[in-house]
Amino acid sequence: MTNLSRRQAMFAGVAMPLAVAVPQIAKAEAALLGAGFAPWNRFKLGSFEVTTLLAGSRASDKPQETFGTNASPEEFQALAAANFIPADRTQNFFTPTLVNTGTELVLFDTGLAAEGTLAALSAAGVSPEMVDVVVLTHMHGDHIGGLMGADGTTPTFANARYVTGAVEHNHWSGAANEGFDMNVRPLNDKITFLDDGGSVTGGITGIAAFGHSPGHMVYQIESDGQRLMITADTANHYVWSLQKPDWEVRFDADKPAAAAVRKQVFGQIAADRIPFIGYHMPFPAIGYVEAMGDGFRYVPATYQLMLNG
Repeated sequence: MTNLSRRQAMFAGVAMPLAVAVPQIAKAEAALLGAGFAPWNRFKLGSFEVTTLLAGSRASDKPQETFGTNASPEEFQALAAANFIPADRTQNFFTPTLVNTGTELVLFDTGLAAEGTLAALSAAGVSPEMVDVVVLTHMHGDHIGGLMGADGTTPTFANARYVTGAVEHNHWSGAANEGFDMNVRPLNDKITFLDDGGSVTGGITGIAAFGHSPGHMVYQIESDGQRLMITADTANHYVWSLQKPDWEVRFDADKPAAAAVRKQVFGQIAADRIPFIGYHMPFPAIGYVEAMGDGFRYVPATYQLMLNG
């Protein structure tokens, strides 16, 4: 190769390296922000739009005090290990669902408190006064806790009508329950009561799924031939309640009935190969199930529902 002087190289258009001192830039340490993800997830279902809302999440110890209370510790630990989750810790999620039918905004359940649900709604671009219908799948505190604002007397969803199962409401109306008295009873004049097969609005149907609570209901969403099930608390954990539907859950009021309903509801979902949203499933709480032995395998949704958009 011919050696060129720097002057010759400049006229020839050849770049020659220059010995330039580059100052060292000091890097500031970035603060750790902690694990997290967006508190909402949205997809199309036919002509409807469905948004799951993370109203809260918390870790807890000793999960077998809640899930699989009738299983042996060895069985519980073995199932946890087979599914790559710890047997001594669990993460719980609280996931209301918003369905936009094109004519109404329908909110299913309201979280532990208004603050968490409103934060998720706001992040998703929705204000509380926009909600037209609030559906209560059942009356446990983590589903009705967001009905009233911070003052405990002002309805969070001022423009909404309310829908719930008649059996569920009748049960809690006759029971001593502070949460019901504070959050639900003041709204009684605005509540419509459903029985099995009752309609919330076009494309949304209530289905009796008693067991977790005396009048617990699930809801089928259908638009343009596409279907989705909102299963509420039919299954409270994606492994311990689905793979072992006969394992008892501390919060199930009628444990044999709850187990039978788990098998019935998820057996139908598996047979129909449709997605479901479970209130306590890992966020964004959307998935499928396939029959596996005496139970079901949870299959989290990936991009299937994105293709509807």
